[in-house]
Amino acid sequence: MADAELERFRATRATAIHRLDLIARGAQISYEDGTPIDMASEKARLEQVVTDMDRRIARAEMMAAAPTGLPN
Repeated sequence: MADAELERFRATRATAIHRLDLIARGAQISYEDGTPIDMASEKARLEQVVTDMDRRIARAEMMAAAPTGLPN
């Protein structure tokens, strides 16, 4: 994962965490047509997204730090 791509991924993760914080504070989200979104389901979905992003970021950082075996 390139540095710029990793930074965008981290920003997306930060947005998901921000949304989780808003949900914890009682925010209510609705679709464009006004239908309310089930906040328990949205919270669970966002928690899964953050967990997946954490795993991917950690793997990308490990790969970036690993020696390539190529001479300098």
